[in-house]
Amino acid sequence: MPTFDFRAPRLFVDAPLGSGQTVALEREQSNYLGNVLRLSAGETILVFNGRDGEWQAAIAGRKRPDQLGIVAQTRPQDRLPDLTYAFAPLKHARLDYMVQKAVEMGASILQPVLTRHTQVSRVNGERMRANVVEAAEQCGILSLAEVAEPVPLERFLAQRDPQRLLVFCDEAAEATGPLQALQAGAAGSPGTDVLIGPEGGFAEEERDILLRQPQILRLSLGPRILRADTAAVAALALVQATLGDWARITSTNHQQVKGA
Repeated sequence: MPTFDFRAPRLFVDAPLGSGQTVALEREQSNYLGNVLRLSAGETILVFNGRDGEWQAAIAGRKRPDQLGIVAQTRPQDRLPDLTYAFAPLKHARLDYMVQKAVEMGASILQPVLTRHTQVSRVNGERMRANVVEAAEQCGILSLAEVAEPVPLERFLAQRDPQRLLVFCDEAAEATGPLQALQAGAAGSPGTDVLIGPEGGFAEEERDILLRQPQILRLSLGPRILRADTAAVAALALVQATLGDWARITSTNHQQVKGA
């Protein structure tokens, strides 16, 4: 079970990390450490780059923090589950929330998908990536989710591996037990793609195309209609609990209890 230090500030740095190395701070990072957190030379933080694990680092600089001295590794690098979250983009604040929650839930790829009823057609990829980094910094995450370029639904379906399980969250599907449906539909799949549509739902021709896909699992998220950002959390929680790393933890704990 990993040990997290929730008291120490965490910072993402885009530089190699290793004992004895020095990392120069960007202006925004220097301002954050010195003026927001009120940290000074000699104090320590945790840093990660998505590749080399998490490290303790000592702040250096005379007038303001301007570099970090890498001291020792606190956690080795891990890997995210093979879980793509595909979604119709939302407006700014709700898209920010959805990206942050998808990262917290363990998605490895964030794929904007343009549909007939998508609310917005342009996506700020840099803003999405900034939200990915912020969520990872705040929640002790070591691996950064990839932010893919937006693609039309038809192209997404044509490009994806047909052997992967496609969890199609459909408000028009019959409300049945989602956990049992996911457990039954996962056999032999090398990975999982979760697809959430726009606020206006999928057009009928889009639904027809989706239902003709191989390895498709049409999933109801219950008897109530959920907003797209709420549906994201609900769907990813269900998938992680049955097919993802939550399920592996549950299985490991169960085996340990049986062997005790």
